Amino acid sequence: MSDFDITVLILSEHEAFRRAFAEIEALSDEAELRRRWDDLAAQLEVHAAGEEEVFYPELLSEVDDAEDDTEHAVKDHNEIRDAVRSVAGHEVGTDAWWKAFREAREATVDHLGEEERDVLPPFKEQVAQKHRTDLGMRWMAFHDEHAQAKGLSGDDVDPQEYVDEHADA
Repeated sequence: MSDFDITVLILSEHEAFRRAFAEIEALSDEAELRRRWDDLAAQLEVHAAGEEEVFYPELLSEVDDAEDDTEHAVKDHNEIRDAVRSVAGHEVGTDAWWKAFREAREATVDHLGEEERDVLPPFKEQVAQKHRTDLGMRWMAFHDEHAQAKGLSGDDVDPQEYVDEHADA
């Protein structure tokens, strides 16, 4: 398996997110909390937008019966976006901030597990290695273009419209 296989890259980011949430949980310095959270929040948006741009359209076209998983994933992305916005609505380090942070972590970790169980395995089984590597190169280019969420709106995406638009592509 290539290190540039999109499934490998996605899984690598999933692990980095889990580590980042745990590392932030251990911090107490307000400035460091803000810096680390802002960085993670941007990475979460790049990841979600990258999946919606590069990965999920291919899942819909290459994997049998992927519509429900795709719609569910886009709903999860919206839930994560909403949770990230909620964190931003509180003063860093306050009880309300930590509560919102933990809700964002829970929404994210739940989604990562679902992708790892339900979405990535059939994609790996049904999509050729060469195509997964080509997608990985597109994934990395998307990340380079949108470092720190540059040019991304962070807006919610209508899950049904998304599936309708990309299932026919």
